[in-house]
Amino acid sequence: MPSKALKIGLTTVVLTAAVGGLLWTTMSEGAQYYMHVDEVMVEPEAWVGKRLQVHGYAAKIARAKNSLDWRFEIENNGHVVHAEYNGVVPDTFKNESEIVVTGRLEGHRLLVEPNGIMAKCPSKYEAKPSLGEAVTGGEPSRETDGASN
Repeated sequence: MPSKALKIGLTTVVLTAAVGGLLWTTMSEGAQYYMHVDEVMVEPEAWVGKRLQVHGYAAKIARAKNSLDWRFEIENNGHVVHAEYNGVVPDTFKNESEIVVTGRLEGHRLLVEPNGIMAKCPSKYEAKPSLGEAVTGGEPSRETDGASN
């Protein structure tokens, strides 16, 4: 009987190690950190070569003539990281737009992955004025029938 318990215990250990190893290798390849520019640029050496999602505001956007090579800065709270990207950018990607960029930090520049730029558009998420506010210029219309509350 002890040999049967030993076999079950050994099988359990081997299977647990195999599943754990598989999860570790699978998840480590896709792992990325979500950071703000000021968090990354305080100690950029700690993030070199790691896959990052960097949040900030676009500035000094420039595109090479007749190409899809982009260079821009990502700013937040006085810190800046220079970024390079090759590809098509979103329509809302403009100076001062809020962006989240996925890439790898090399030195003090961020090499952006293909399709790695997401530009946020706050106007899409602002509440639209109601009909009463639009007609009266900002204040909802208040009609009364002469009775007071």
